[in-house]
Amino acid sequence: MNTQQQARKHAIRHEGPAANFFEGALLGNGRLGAVVTTRPDAVVIHFGHNNVWDIRIAENHRQEIGTFKSVFERLRAIPERHESLMDDDWYRAYVEMSSENYSLPYPRPMPCGSLLLGFDTRTTEVLGHTLDVADGQCEIRLLTEGRHSVLQLFVDQRGDRLWAAWRADAADGSSAALAPFNRIKLLPDPLTPQELPAYASACSADGRRLSFRQSLPRSLDGAGPQDRAFRLTACCSAETAVRGRPAADALEARIAATGAFVVCAALEEGAAAEVPATDAAEPETQGETKASDGDEGALESGRPDEAAFARAREASDRVWAAYWSRSGVALGDEFLEKIWYRNLYFFQCAVSENAACPGLFANWSYGRIGSEWHGDYHMNYNTQQPFWVAFSSNHADKHLAYANMVDHVLPVSRQWAREYYGLRGAYFPHSAYPVEMSMMPYPVPHWGWEVCETPWTVQSLWWHYLYTMERGFLADRAFVPMKDAVLFMVDYMKRPDARGEAWGDDRYHIFPTVVPELYELTPGFRRNRDCIVDLTLTKFLFRAFGEACAALGRQAEESELLAETREILRAFPDYPTAESRLGTVFVSVAGEDPEVVYNVPNGVATVFPGEDHGLHSPPETYAVAERSYRNHRNEGGNDLVFYPMAGARLGQLDLERFKRQIAYCMLPNGTCTDKVLQAGGRYSDTTAFDYMAPMGIWFENFALPAVLNECLIQSYTGIIRLFPNWPSDRDASFSTLRAVGGFLVSASVRSGEAADVEIYSEAGERLRIYHPWGEGAVEWIRENGETLRMEGTLIELETAKGETVRLARA
Repeated sequence: MNTQQQARKHAIRHEGPAANFFEGALLGNGRLGAVVTTRPDAVVIHFGHNNVWDIRIAENHRQEIGTFKSVFERLRAIPERHESLMDDDWYRAYVEMSSENYSLPYPRPMPCGSLLLGFDTRTTEVLGHTLDVADGQCEIRLLTEGRHSVLQLFVDQRGDRLWAAWRADAADGSSAALAPFNRIKLLPDPLTPQELPAYASACSADGRRLSFRQSLPRSLDGAGPQDRAFRLTACCSAETAVRGRPAADALEARIAATGAFVVCAALEEGAAAEVPATDAAEPETQGETKASDGDEGALESGRPDEAAFARAREASDRVWAAYWSRSGVALGDEFLEKIWYRNLYFFQCAVSENAACPGLFANWSYGRIGSEWHGDYHMNYNTQQPFWVAFSSNHADKHLAYANMVDHVLPVSRQWAREYYGLRGAYFPHSAYPVEMSMMPYPVPHWGWEVCETPWTVQSLWWHYLYTMERGFLADRAFVPMKDAVLFMVDYMKRPDARGEAWGDDRYHIFPTVVPELYELTPGFRRNRDCIVDLTLTKFLFRAFGEACAALGRQAEESELLAETREILRAFPDYPTAESRLGTVFVSVAGEDPEVVYNVPNGVATVFPGEDHGLHSPPETYAVAERSYRNHRNEGGNDLVFYPMAGARLGQLDLERFKRQIAYCMLPNGTCTDKVLQAGGRYSDTTAFDYMAPMGIWFENFALPAVLNECLIQSYTGIIRLFPNWPSDRDASFSTLRAVGGFLVSASVRSGEAADVEIYSEAGERLRIYHPWGEGAVEWIRENGETLRMEGTLIELETAKGETVRLARA
């Protein structure tokens, strides 16, 4: 399968001008993000960067916040007769105080300005644009006095540069002879906070180099060692005829029509001391200039030309070819195949190990777009969800950005566990920023006490090991954060308040806690104990920690902690259930009405992300999980990926309905936003159902291919299951999707029957797979020609590292 050619089938096309931010083409390299918009009079490219933030942070009220124990005692004293804890004067004042830091508009992603390439509307018209997701090239189609041409743009995959070159389009024999652009301009973001230092700008003497530099101080009290800055520079090719610039604007130059037109825009970012000052007299040489961490070549923006454009394009093409070679699909459903390739394209544009982990809206921003909820890390699914696609799609290297984020928040998480809770380990935050933090950014109890976020934060570290079998990653990156999470959960569940006579049982309880996005804290804590997502993720964590100790040979070293986890698991609370219209179903917390409208699909959490239930479950348990899935009511916004993942794991996902919901949420740029589905939960009949659409590019929804992968192959139990949720009347094939155990699996289904099953063993683990044909004998065909004949529901084989085996019906 030529996966890059498959990707090329799914270009994103737009007819006419695309003046709106959400109509523009999305480009990026995992660090730099660019939104290419087209006005009737100009091409305007908006820049953002995962590393560029307004890094100011408020950390007030450190002493007034108190400790968990002191707040817990005050809350426990509030009479249960209250409908809400907010009816209590003390708590209302406490929430106002503890949320004050978060209520400020910073930290937030900082838009990095825009590049404008203008033309005369009397002679030139924008016909539309096409974004090729196979190689990240955008072509803007222009018509000048009846003659066609294109502007080609791409973001360099080696460094933080955007390249643009004008091309005559000879396809119809009416090619324009001259590039139509008559001005070039840099635009600092119009909503840059006024209290920040003013930007410094410069234009070279010949007008071909425009630049501005924006400093981003940690504090407005004066320059400090933590201050950061960025500089955006745009350079025209030497062949461009510059007619001068308006005297009033150092960031604009007038240009004349010319037969050659190449522009390179470069973003430099980092510590303020490392980002050069903007100087109008700066020599325009072809020497090297630092563009960004990860830049592998000289910044050729001093004199960009056709040769430099071609070299950058060739190098970027190699990166894209390598990216698409990792995996691919060919589906007998054009819409689903389009969703798979487009969202993996966006994922590559948004994530890089060499930049900060993306927040809610990744590396695309402009004005207020991308700043809602600070554009931060929300650890009750938003930050985790986009990385669900990394493992099965065979892009585990992308997950390293997430692992770096965990390393970043670990110190403040340990501090919070120690100083606020008085417990061992780490309590991972509800919200966090990619800036230096010395206290928890969101210490408000009604969401900040969501205990599930601690095991949830470290879950994918274990998945990274399971899917790759990289013991080095497990030992050096995953084990310590996992252990810290275990230490905290053990201590939290062994507190006197969480077990004993008052509970009427011998169980270890998770108390108090908060159901994600639902009840907040309630009087008497009546909805704040043993939430299902806490239970299933804690169980996952304890089991994973035991397996991690075995894999690393640390059972003796960790014997005491392992004994504590086994003790708790033996006396673990049951998952809460209720009687619904369909029968017994799982609910988020005991005593809950099964008709409740959720924001996060809590009722199916044991299926995913808990991985406790699924197609592997006994019939009685599977029936409860399946009913829970069918009975679930979700208000929308947070379920485009999350809820269908559980459906696929159960083999119950209705792909046609899934497609319709994707279409409902899709924006003109090909991404999917979060949209409301129903009133009755937090939303009313007067809520604008698309209110989240203009907030930004929702990074979390790039995980849509993960749902399709789970329809094609599942392996979370350690046993491979082929096509568990794929319709028998549609053909499909996939190439080198990654499975637990370090296996790369390729297979097809034709006329409802599996074929072409090939498995590469990266780590030499024992291979276990459910019979692909359900019955009859199966032949294992090894690379050396040896053939093994097996029968049974479960087929197993010892593999050698680097070996490829094929399965065939005997």
